[in-house]
Amino acid sequence: MFERLKSIATKLKSEFDFYKRLQQHPQTPKIAKFFLWLAIGYTLLPFDLIPDFIPVLGQLDELVIIPLLLFCALKCTPQFVIDSCRAQIISD
Repeated sequence: MFERLKSIATKLKSEFDFYKRLQQHPQTPKIAKFFLWLAIGYTLLPFDLIPDFIPVLGQLDELVIIPLLLFCALKCTPQFVIDSCRAQIISD
């Protein structure tokens, strides 16, 4: 159980590092950077599109909106930029 949690934490850390590198990469399109900033902002801001006090829907909006913004950012980014950022993580 502990090893599984450690594995998930390691994967999560590498994903955060990937998106940070993607945001900072000079060839990442501005629209992709915009989607990444929206995902960060939506995560950190204290208000939601659907308030959390609404049962189920209030908690699900984060589970839908943030991955959707990350998906849009990846779709707007050329594959060689994504591969470059992933390779930097592996080499570190």
